[in-house]
Amino acid sequence: MCLLDEVIDWDAQHIRCRSTSHRAADNPLRSHGRLGSAAGIEYSAQAMAAHGALGGAGRRSEFGFLASLRDVRLHVARLDDIETDLICEARLIAGDDGSALYEFMLDSGARRLLSGRATVVFDASRRVITP
Repeated sequence: MCLLDEVIDWDAQHIRCRSTSHRAADNPLRSHGRLGSAAGIEYSAQAMAAHGALGGAGRRSEFGFLASLRDVRLHVARLDDIETDLICEARLIAGDDGSALYEFMLDSGARRLLSGRATVVFDASRRVITP
């Protein structure tokens, strides 16, 4: 599932992407005929994944998973009634070979729809976790 239409710009610390899929009737994240604002977390996660794939944070990663979310703020109830394109932005706060901490925002025009912080763990299948 790819929700993003394009990467607008990016560098080692930041990525900004555009999407129109929130208006699609067949959006795979729709439930009961609507797209709730929490689905914006997936848009943001895909932007972070694109950032990693492009070599953001000084490394390319093919694998990773969203390990935690913090300070998530939903400023709207749903996304499917937003008429303009979604702009997803992610900024790298800190990272190393094993993980990255991002701040993310989802906007439409001048309106903030969603924001928060996320930790992404890279190449998790190669890590051994011990209690």
